[in-house]
Amino acid sequence: MDYRQLGASGLRVPALSFGTGTFGGTGPLFGAWGTSDPHEARRLVDICLEAGVTLFDTADVYSNGASEEVLGAALKGRRDEVLISTKIGLPTGDGPNDWGVSRNRLIRSVEDALRRLGTDYIDILQLHAFDASTPIEEVLGTLDLLVRAGKLRHVGVSNYPGWQLMKALAAADRHGLPRFVAHQVYYSLIGRDYEADLMPLAADQGVGALVWSPLGWGRLTGRIRRGAPPPSGSRLHDTEQFAPPVAEEHLYRVIDALDEIAEETGKSVPQIALNWLARRPTVSSVIIGARNEDQLRQNLGAIGWALSSGQMARLNAASEVLPPYPHAPYHYQDAFARLNPPIV
Repeated sequence: MDYRQLGASGLRVPALSFGTGTFGGTGPLFGAWGTSDPHEARRLVDICLEAGVTLFDTADVYSNGASEEVLGAALKGRRDEVLISTKIGLPTGDGPNDWGVSRNRLIRSVEDALRRLGTDYIDILQLHAFDASTPIEEVLGTLDLLVRAGKLRHVGVSNYPGWQLMKALAAADRHGLPRFVAHQVYYSLIGRDYEADLMPLAADQGVGALVWSPLGWGRLTGRIRRGAPPPSGSRLHDTEQFAPPVAEEHLYRVIDALDEIAEETGKSVPQIALNWLARRPTVSSVIIGARNEDQLRQNLGAIGWALSSGQMARLNAASEVLPPYPHAPYHYQDAFARLNPPIV
């Protein structure tokens, strides 16, 4: 396994990490992702550790906390071997303080997460979404208290707009408070919006990307084909309304390129899509998921080899879209690729 620095922090994370949204799955979204119980989860954790995958990602909203509970049970007795990342901030109830990242909510949510995970510290805590109602100084001050208390080691965000992330980083520098070193983002061959604004910010400010849904919400598994409905068993049947949008022709153009390179390399479509992502600038770790051992082992095969420069270029061309104003016609990615060459 390849290990990288998490942004500008001293923490080293594996190129692939494991997302536990499939653990304890309930409800229309997470139930469709997977329903691994503690026994199944422990076996998946075993396979991850054998492969050098030491970072496990979860969130308090995943199956109403069940994902954290199952992960905690699966990690029992080996906490020191792993890194735990969790996320808080999305609504978990109907009360006035059951959403957001106020001081009250942050402290309560961290305590609840620690209890469910069966641990006394969290390696990476991420704010799950931007909360416009809480001053950033209150958020950072509370995170500082939790870091000083030993309950958090590193902090980050998820799904933040660039201007708000930069505002938070500037406030942290101004007041000597913890900086966000991770940004959990959607990024895939069929979703490259991250590159327009957030990637150059990350490169400049030392914020490592933890990539969620790297296979484009299951569209890059190799089972989606032009002119055919999603195959039987695909979670797209139940969860497509939650998925990041993609133009149909753009999707098929990327799939065609993946198919060609799969034929050349003998690798699977998802392995190629994951390998491309793991080599992109600012990416610290790509979060993979799996409902069973076979899926996990297949995804783990994305590391330990490299696409050629020509194959990378073909995937870039097939997946490229015109960046939004004001980034077009000057493509920032071209400049930042020169300043921050891909990790190989």
